[in-house]
Amino acid sequence: MAEQTSVAHRAVVEHLVRQIVYQRLGKSLPQGASGSNPLIVNVSARHCHLTQEAVEALFGKGHKLQVHKWLYQEGQFAAKETVTLIGPRSRVISNLRILGPCRTLNQVELAYTDAIALGFDIPLRASGNIKDTPGCMLMGPAGFFEMSEGVIRALRHVHMHPDDASFYGVKAGDDMKLKIGGPCSLALDKMLVRVDKSFKLEVHIDTDEGNACNLQPETPCELIK
Repeated sequence: MAEQTSVAHRAVVEHLVRQIVYQRLGKSLPQGASGSNPLIVNVSARHCHLTQEAVEALFGKGHKLQVHKWLYQEGQFAAKETVTLIGPRSRVISNLRILGPCRTLNQVELAYTDAIALGFDIPLRASGNIKDTPGCMLMGPAGFFEMSEGVIRALRHVHMHPDDASFYGVKAGDDMKLKIGGPCSLALDKMLVRVDKSFKLEVHIDTDEGNACNLQPETPCELIK
């Protein structure tokens, strides 16, 4: 999992500007807008989410995922365990990282360049929407697990706490735009908003998108409604 972080104080600056604008208009900031969190933009490399059944098929009965690295979202981690993905042309990707904890469905998330190399024609989907998607074969040290569906390119998205959603004036299911600065600046439209009380403010883009703008830790980023 490659991690790229935007300038930490950006959300604070945005908040101060927004405060001044609202004051001049004689309006109050929306409820919850007074505590915006720093905007974090992370590049999500190819990975998979697995059920406990799949983990046991690949690593042995009773096997539990072990934490390799805790991720930014509370309770989420990159596992020590990796698998080999076998594509339709018998081409493989080794060391495909599993993200934990286990889920109720099996899903592999690839960038389009990964899919082309493997021979997949994958759809762009929100995480969890795997109906009518291609499947694949996974190989682990204890055996194989065949996925009948679940290989996607994940729709770029932003995780938000309800306070962050109030600050930006959006709700779950809305689309936003991410403006990325630097020498390879670009804007990414259709950034899906996901809202939950357990979420921290974080944007996820994939490696194709991260490479296109040469995203670096110091690259300025801005979310726009």
